[in-house]
Amino acid sequence: MAGDNTSLGDLAGRYAAALLDLADERKALDEVAGDLQQLRSLIAESADLRRLLTSPIYSRAQQSKAVAAILDKAGLGELTRRFVLVVASNSRLFALSAMIEGYLTELARRRGEITAEVTSARNLSDGQQAALLNALRSTVGDKVQLDLTVDPALIGGLIVKVGSRMVDSSLRSKLQRLQLAMKGVG
Repeated sequence: MAGDNTSLGDLAGRYAAALLDLADERKALDEVAGDLQQLRSLIAESADLRRLLTSPIYSRAQQSKAVAAILDKAGLGELTRRFVLVVASNSRLFALSAMIEGYLTELARRRGEITAEVTSARNLSDGQQAALLNALRSTVGDKVQLDLTVDPALIGGLIVKVGSRMVDSSLRSKLQRLQLAMKGVG
């Protein structure tokens, strides 16, 4: 059967599209997007939560009960809560992160927004974020959103990825290039 050979992206895309349609009908696109961003942060911060979502050890009932408690504690909206519980009851929690990304990506695409993935060695101040956002807007257009992550291994500088373009001005990369250049000298 054709449905048996479904990839994770197709599965997550279908669920994300369904949630997007429901949120659009209820005029709750931004509310759901905020909930999903909060949920994405919770997943990123907790190895235990990631384990709960992906481990086949937990039964459907155990996962549903645990996820319901987490959603209640996080204070997510009713539509997002019901969506995640349906995902849990269908034993699809392993794809929840991909569903979240699918929803946020499609919402941004519909709005004509571009997301710039920015990795820095330390948290950027509000002023630094504003300056970076202004520089990106002058380059790629007005509807730019920043997706900030911190990677102390960069030592300093930034890595900025917009679409298929990437600018790596991190100190780590500069040191690696210098090391390669010095190896070739000897």
